[in-house]
Amino acid sequence: MTLPALQPQTMAERILSVRGGKPVYAGDLAVVEVDQVMVVDSIAQSFIERMEHDLAAVPKFPERVSIVIDHVAPASTVSVAQAQKEAREYAAATGVRLFDVGRGICHQVLMEEGLARPGWIVLGSDSHSTTYGAVAAFGTGMGATDIALAAASGKTWLRVPESVKVTFTGNLQPGVSAKDAALEMIRVLGADGATYQSVEMHAGDRFTRGERMTLANLCVEAGAKAGLVVPGGEILTDYGYDIPEWVYPQPGAKYVREVVLDLDALRPRMSAPNEVDNVHDVAALSAELRGMHVDQVFIGTCTNGRIEDLREAAAVLKGHRVAPGTRLLIIPASSQVMEQAMEDGTLLTLQRAGAALGTPGCGPCMGRHQGVLAPGEVCVSTSNRNFIGRMGDKDAKVYLASPAVAAATAVMGRIALPEDVLAVVGA
Repeated sequence: MTLPALQPQTMAERILSVRGGKPVYAGDLAVVEVDQVMVVDSIAQSFIERMEHDLAAVPKFPERVSIVIDHVAPASTVSVAQAQKEAREYAAATGVRLFDVGRGICHQVLMEEGLARPGWIVLGSDSHSTTYGAVAAFGTGMGATDIALAAASGKTWLRVPESVKVTFTGNLQPGVSAKDAALEMIRVLGADGATYQSVEMHAGDRFTRGERMTLANLCVEAGAKAGLVVPGGEILTDYGYDIPEWVYPQPGAKYVREVVLDLDALRPRMSAPNEVDNVHDVAALSAELRGMHVDQVFIGTCTNGRIEDLREAAAVLKGHRVAPGTRLLIIPASSQVMEQAMEDGTLLTLQRAGAALGTPGCGPCMGRHQGVLAPGEVCVSTSNRNFIGRMGDKDAKVYLASPAVAAATAVMGRIALPEDVLAVVGA
């Protein structure tokens, strides 16, 4: 379906125009059909309360609603267990999909299950629902009330966001990953530099689907309403996606800001406490920071828990052991990722290096279980947030990095690059 446009449109404007049935532009209000509503366990009770008591409704299209138990999975307390029990009962009674403990993180699971596709509108009760923009779906996070209204009516309304255009040039160099590119993008945009805007990323065929998920995932850390990666090459068609012509932005579309990032010049990045846009070149960190003891390293989450991330970490860890006094937690993003890592020997490499392996899910990312931090502890994490108290005590410190830097840090017991590990071995 195509619609006549009065002027060239951005990717967000084109998708919302088609899904709303009329041309819309930044600042307009659009009422659109919703293709998938995703509810995580930590908000499921509120969602059910809104549906049953406030709206006295059931999902209009049960097949378009998914409940994922991932944020505290397995349950950590009796009250959490009760909430998850209620979510299971609600799913059974209404016919909505349920992905139970161990299936994995909501965003990874929906992508694997084909529940986010080019041109779709995907709403999630999790701020990192921008992840679905990796496959050219308009994904965004909403609260329990808006999510419930979408499930009950099959629609939602949105103010059409202005768009920021980010163009990637060059190519990632050895030892540099999409996580580094994403952190650099957030550094340039700023923590509130894209508030209620769509970050439209032009990368050609440079990134895999998983890498695109990393890029889209972190867009919300600049305040973005959506993070859309323009389809390029055969990256998405290789997964069987049909890409409608109308998801592509049009030449001459209006952007509020344009940024160009040179991947050739990019080196490993790290986000220091307590803001995601506090990004630095790892090699340029002060000697004090590079020598600081790291208590815990965490590799996983919806940002970097995919098979390529675990393989990246395993390549650094192979033949080495985690440093004394440092803990290494590794949690695959989904059961499919865990199975792949089992089959190709990645998990065995990680286990032999001294990693503690966890149930597929969010793990300690939001600070509720499976590795929360004690006062004063330092953690290097592949997750997406390093706010005060994010992973445990308010006096703990979280540094964000790529899987390779995280793995090197685990071996050295301090913030390190993969080449630092090689240097020690060769000495």
